[in-house]
Amino acid sequence: MESALEEIEFLALSANRVEVLRLLSAGRRTRTELAAETGASQATLGRILGDFEDRSWIRRDGDGYVATATGRLVAEGFTDLQEILETEGKLRDIVDYLPTHAMDVDLRRLADATITAPSATRPNAPLGRLLDVLEDGVDVRTFSHTFNEQALGVVRERVTDGEQRFRGVFGRSAIDALTDDTALRGQLEALLAADGAEIRVREEGVPIAVMLVDDLVYLLLRDENGILRASVDTDDDAVRAWAVDALDHYWRTATPLEPESLSD
Repeated sequence: MESALEEIEFLALSANRVEVLRLLSAGRRTRTELAAETGASQATLGRILGDFEDRSWIRRDGDGYVATATGRLVAEGFTDLQEILETEGKLRDIVDYLPTHAMDVDLRRLADATITAPSATRPNAPLGRLLDVLEDGVDVRTFSHTFNEQALGVVRERVTDGEQRFRGVFGRSAIDALTDDTALRGQLEALLAADGAEIRVREEGVPIAVMLVDDLVYLLLRDENGILRASVDTDDDAVRAWAVDALDHYWRTATPLEPESLSD
């Protein structure tokens, strides 16, 4: 009997094997149908089907074939492995900046996320994508250790114009950084005075920068020096559920930001 690693290698070395097993796991197929769907020759299909029958992964069904229970098990497991490796490849360049210690999320849920990284021609691409999203957002919620000047400007303008609702929890250092700058303090005061805004401060800080803009969850990823390295955005239900729960936690453990405290 071959080892599990040898069986993985057996499948992985042939895209046709993977596809045939996947198709037969989904339902009965004839050799003609398999040839049409995979593009494999009859000779290749004959070898694949014979190998699969030897392993009891498939069985004959009239003039066709169908996967057995163990064949379906192998197909599902191999598909899971492929999806995991595809997600890993997508996240490989940003994994060092992902705040996984503060994210109760299965990383596989980021498989379809949009990752935006700086480039030589667009060094501010991650922030630019966020600003584009904010320009159209109606309901904006955030918990963050920072409040970027450009993001504050967009939110302040849209909220004071009555086009957006804003609810945010920030670490004390983020608020202090804004109040230390006269112009930014004025923008923060205007936002805080608007009917559609609620802001709280968490003295313990917030270890992650997340924005929920309508149905989109947006993460800004920075390195240990605070340099923006990438952004990740997704509308995945599980990621959004985590973000909402995390926001509720930070909101409950924060205190309202009072206007008079901005001039202290």
